[in-house]
Amino acid sequence: MANVLAIHSVGTSLAAYLRNTYPGDLRAAHPCEFKLFASAEMGSTEERGTTLSLYLYRITMNEHVRNVRRTNDVVDNDTPLSVDLHFLLTVWADNALAEQTILAWAMRQLHQRPVLDRSTLSPEAGWESSDVVHVIPAELSHEDLMRIWDALAPSYRLSLSYIARVVRIDADPVPGGLPVVARNFVVSEPEAAR
Repeated sequence: MANVLAIHSVGTSLAAYLRNTYPGDLRAAHPCEFKLFASAEMGSTEERGTTLSLYLYRITMNEHVRNVRRTNDVVDNDTPLSVDLHFLLTVWADNALAEQTILAWAMRQLHQRPVLDRSTLSPEAGWESSDVVHVIPAELSHEDLMRIWDALAPSYRLSLSYIARVVRIDADPVPGGLPVVARNFVVSEPEAAR
């Protein structure tokens, strides 16, 4: 049962996956930090060094499973909230070789391993063994990409978009009370009739 930390868990898990699989030869040639950015960090003009940022710029309801219960779910359980997470991957580097090499490597990694399961997702969200998140490339129109960068303080950086789908967030469990097993009724004469 994934909880409200699921959205953050997907972002940190993606960053950790890329950080942990970044090969030694590339790390020696192009040292790089892999980090989940908040909106304030993305709009900041401070120096970042060589970094691949993952920025969650949009969350949408998944249109295909928005009202679908989990498999083997009890009928009384609420339908989980099903969302898609739209990430912008951006390389912050001071030279073209590092920028393009790091982004090409990240694209290849996500192409080769597009599925995050319970073993690769951080545990704070309380993932179930059946939970999987697919990471797929998303085509952003030139206009949408420019609107994102126009809203941010730094100038345009080489970026690409991915969608992590389907992240299912379960409702909090409702504590069950004791069942009502009996009720005692007392029948008496009305006072006026006496």
